[in-house]
Amino acid sequence: MEDTMTVAPGTGKRLLRYALIFKKQILTALLLLTLAVCFEMVGPLLAKRMIDNNILGIEKTWVQVTEGTKGSVTYGGVSYKRSDRLGPGEGGDGRLSIVQEGTSFYSVPLELPAGAVKKVENGVLRLTPEGGETASQPVTAMSRDEVYAFYEPELNPLLVQAALYFGLLVIAAFFTYGQKLLLQTTANKIVQRMREDVFAHTQRLPVQYFDNLPAGKVVSRITNDTEAVRELFVAVLANFFSGIIYMVAVLGALFILSPAMAMFALPLFPILVLWIIVYRKVAGRYNSLIRSKLSDINAMINESIQGMSIIRVFRRQKSISNEFKEMNNEFYKYQIKLLKVNSWTSHNLVNTIRNVIFLIVLWMFWGDDLGKAVTVGVMYAFIDYMNRMFQPIVGVVNQLTNLETARVSAGRVFSLLDEPGTDVDNGSMPRYKGEVEFQDVTFAYKKEDYVLRNITFTARQGETVALVGHTGSGKSSILNLLFRFYDVEKGRITIDGMDVRDIPKQQLRQHMGIVLQDPFLFTGTIASNVSLGNPDISREKIVQALKDVGAYEMFMRFPGGIDEPVVEKGATLSAGQRQLISFARALAYDPAILILDEATASIDTETEAVIQQALNVLSQGRTTFVIAHRLSTIRQADQILVLDRGVIVERGNHDQLMEHGGKYYAMYQLQAGDSVGVKVS
Repeated sequence: MEDTMTVAPGTGKRLLRYALIFKKQILTALLLLTLAVCFEMVGPLLAKRMIDNNILGIEKTWVQVTEGTKGSVTYGGVSYKRSDRLGPGEGGDGRLSIVQEGTSFYSVPLELPAGAVKKVENGVLRLTPEGGETASQPVTAMSRDEVYAFYEPELNPLLVQAALYFGLLVIAAFFTYGQKLLLQTTANKIVQRMREDVFAHTQRLPVQYFDNLPAGKVVSRITNDTEAVRELFVAVLANFFSGIIYMVAVLGALFILSPAMAMFALPLFPILVLWIIVYRKVAGRYNSLIRSKLSDINAMINESIQGMSIIRVFRRQKSISNEFKEMNNEFYKYQIKLLKVNSWTSHNLVNTIRNVIFLIVLWMFWGDDLGKAVTVGVMYAFIDYMNRMFQPIVGVVNQLTNLETARVSAGRVFSLLDEPGTDVDNGSMPRYKGEVEFQDVTFAYKKEDYVLRNITFTARQGETVALVGHTGSGKSSILNLLFRFYDVEKGRITIDGMDVRDIPKQQLRQHMGIVLQDPFLFTGTIASNVSLGNPDISREKIVQALKDVGAYEMFMRFPGGIDEPVVEKGATLSAGQRQLISFARALAYDPAILILDEATASIDTETEAVIQQALNVLSQGRTTFVIAHRLSTIRQADQILVLDRGVIVERGNHDQLMEHGGKYYAMYQLQAGDSVGVKVS
């Protein structure tokens, strides 16, 4: 199955549906984020006020007032108060202006015209009004104490506003903390739900899906791809949401500050949108290939671990390592290509754009092209706001890689969820008798490549039916159809007269048990592997099943008895012990139909004798299907079906087939050590 895919058109909507499950938490987080941004946006306006009104306010015109007037400053024996702070009835004829030149301050006994260019040289002020001629005016140098006297009334307002600024930052920090905690917690919940959905869906998928897709790739979908989607909700959406709110808030604050200055920020929005479109178009293909290669690597690692003993026995370590190296180099190559794209579109380019804007604005401010309304405080606030705007832009740009990775990964996850499956049926049905009938069944795994042709037989309740034949003759396919791992294309299979296709798969298998040639054990204990965690199977039933197969005494010799830990795949147990656990598992479920697929192939002769003896008792009342290459184990079967290339060529019990002298007779004699010809009937 090809693992590379394009992002499905509905991926974004489906991710949104997952997010809407927790919409209250997300909306609360966005509200907290909005409040945090609003509190932060007040900061630069306060800073602008502190600069223009308190720090640079000393250069405003001072008006003579009566001595002792509140807020007045005494200079040269005369009291003065700032013109913008005069109360009703305050103020006389005298005027005073203060001019700063470098680090020195000078007083001028008159009101200076607004917008005039001022320059102090040799104790003389050169004053050039807008559109007028330069005039000269003597000035008086001011001492540090005299200058401080004019600054002193501004200290308390400065401290109050600075404390307010700090308080706003603290409040904003609390809101930001709450927003991030809530949003990231919600993101983890979303991905937790998605991962559970994906794993649950794997339980509904048909067996043929896993025949076509390696286990490592399925694992990659459930782990790596969902983890990439987690980054989408945790990092990408958090940055995008906060970035949009920040940028809109900053733009609004800039228009409040100065509409002319706000126009410099407007082009950033279409640039950012164009940036995202171009990046997604270029990087999307590389991300898709990278995720595909990562799945291939996981599949190969999984396969190598599973087959480690074979690799070492046949000394294939070097070739496997070379194959992995080649695959890893492919992965590295596409990562480097994506890295180059990211380098070209990284935050450095954002900073370059920002610095160009700053250079243009500062140049125009220096040349008075922005107008006299743009003061130093306004310029400071503009630079502060622009820095605040570029921070989320950098955050958005830096998350573009994660965005594309998450979109591709989400597409892969949803493609698995879109695979048709069968819902798990929690219902139950009464235990059927187990009379099985195949009626002219024809089946192919691939179109027209039939592995079974016109299979017809009946297995009555309590009978043992053995299936024999060479590898690929169709023995396992018959059982796959009986279990409904696959459904028949032609013909009909019935159990107690009911078509198996009319019975929900879970209910059909409820009364079936199977023992495979290579039994699979789960991590846990011997007892838990018998019951598989089914609460309906009591401890007594587990013990009885183990006793019936003759394994109880064997396992009770372990330090933990039947509670002895079982590691992955039962690696610490012998093949015979694993098979006995598997056999007890099938019997504990008391199936109406029991399937033994080469169940005695991995067991020594002594253990086989124990199982064979238990089978004679336990097969009473249930239909048993046996696949066996060791023909000595099926001599007591009620019916033996000999298959050849998907067709039943002989049928009967052992004595009948031996008397017939056909394929079964030849196979039996061959195993017994005699080479004979096949009698032609």
